[in-house]
Amino acid sequence: MEPDLFTAAAEERQEKDPAGSPLAVRMRPRTLDEVVGQQHLLKPGSPLRRLVGEGAGGPAGPSSVILWGPPGTGKTTLAYVVSKATNKRFVELSAITAGVKEVRAVIDGARRATGGYGKETVLFLDEIHRFSKAQQDSLLPAVENRWVTLIAATTENPYFSVISPLLSRSLLLTLEPLTDDDVRGLLRRALSDERGLKDAVTLPGDTEDHFLRIAGGDARRALTALEAAAGAALDKGESEISLTTLEETVDRAAVTYDRDGDQHYDVASALIKSIRGSDVDAALHYLARMIEAGEDPRFIARRLMISASEDIGLADPNALPIAVAAAQAVAMIGFPEAALTLSHATIALALAPKSNAATTAIGAALDDVRKGLAGAVPPHLRDGHYKGAAKLGHAQGYVYPHDLAEGIAEQQYAPDALKDREYYTPTRHGAEARYADAVEWTRTRLGRKRS
Repeated sequence: MEPDLFTAAAEERQEKDPAGSPLAVRMRPRTLDEVVGQQHLLKPGSPLRRLVGEGAGGPAGPSSVILWGPPGTGKTTLAYVVSKATNKRFVELSAITAGVKEVRAVIDGARRATGGYGKETVLFLDEIHRFSKAQQDSLLPAVENRWVTLIAATTENPYFSVISPLLSRSLLLTLEPLTDDDVRGLLRRALSDERGLKDAVTLPGDTEDHFLRIAGGDARRALTALEAAAGAALDKGESEISLTTLEETVDRAAVTYDRDGDQHYDVASALIKSIRGSDVDAALHYLARMIEAGEDPRFIARRLMISASEDIGLADPNALPIAVAAAQAVAMIGFPEAALTLSHATIALALAPKSNAATTAIGAALDDVRKGLAGAVPPHLRDGHYKGAAKLGHAQGYVYPHDLAEGIAEQQYAPDALKDREYYTPTRHGAEARYADAVEWTRTRLGRKRS
């Protein structure tokens, strides 16, 4: 790395007094083996291992990489580990403050270092999605000719925010949100490590659980909250971070919610029943409890999709597309923005007209099949495309509905044992009223007796 005078002074000060640095900085991993999570990116022979010089020999050099993931998942940490572990020249830029001029200066320096000293350069570019197309274009010759090995970090989908030529010249590595176990291990390490809190405070189970909810898979957020709460506890003369102290410090109440236990299912059940009962305010309350407790947004979205068919059905044919769109959006954006999408879908479903006719219809049909009420397919409906089918009477006498003016033929479709069975009983709620009219009309023209 090539720091300026002020950066050098700040780093010297941190080395002399590491306690003056934020806990999240002090606890940064020093090697790839200390990195929490992202094990799918840290296997032997992986691009990141090669960047730090592990198995990087031979004619194939390390590749430039783009690190894509939510905040707090370790993008900057991985670049920091590379900077400490590699014997290469390491330069860091932020797309927030740097421009084409700074990029070109780095590239020129890299070419001089390579030509004059045989020293390769690794360029870490944070927030690359903030660079314009022209600014990203300025990186292309250096990456293509390997004057620099680029490590670029972004929180936004690189397929939309990074130009295609740069993507094609780099490996895209996707970072996943940290799991609860990852964050728990990180907290416990920070509590005991000499670089961290050195066992100055302890963390009871209920407080640790609240830390996990606050973190939401973000290591930096977890360590920042831990440092603040530990400071508050020590100021009170306490050696334990109580749940009350943590709530006061982060100004966020601990929601009673166990993601693996009763609360997980009870609150989810209450959400769906509130939607079924058309109480939009209660539904939003339970949604907020799930969001605040750190529930997986994909789980919530799945429940909404089920509700759209189970409780609304054809009373509002748009309900299911709304729920499916919400699930797709949630999978792409995650929290915190996913809360808006889930609210959108919850309100739409709660205020939609309700019908469980689709639910009861398939339930009744399945019940008959399970009881053995099936029977042979009527001969005129059987496949008649193979040789000899006509001799068996298959497809003989079948009336093609499109040949008729009304588009419906009076012929039997169900097996004999079920020819008069009616499974679908539509309501007259919302849009399902027109389906009620349609089913009455079609059953009459099919020659079915009225139920």
